[in-house]
Amino acid sequence: MKEPLWRDLVGDVLRRERLAQERTLKDVADEARISMPYLSEVERGRKEASSEVLAAAAHALGLSLGDLLSRAQGELIRVTSRYSGGSRRGASPSSSGGLCMAA
Repeated sequence: MKEPLWRDLVGDVLRRERLAQERTLKDVADEARISMPYLSEVERGRKEASSEVLAAAAHALGLSLGDLLSRAQGELIRVTSRYSGGSRRGASPSSSGGLCMAA
């Protein structure tokens, strides 16, 4: 099983939240001050958005950047545990399971 890409997870979270709020791409893109085509690409996991763009999209949806990233992390755990039987191969005993991102 190939692990999902971070941009796919974040895009899925953004799209789910937007749809749950019954909002259009145009509405959220306008509020976030990003182009509608670019937001669409981010939601579909085709663009690796900057933290500024992710924060703007999250705020337009009433979320903090931390909320967005926490939800994406939860989705990553859910998706990968489904295929690995819940085990974390390669995880050290001291691993906290926290999120660590590097540029």
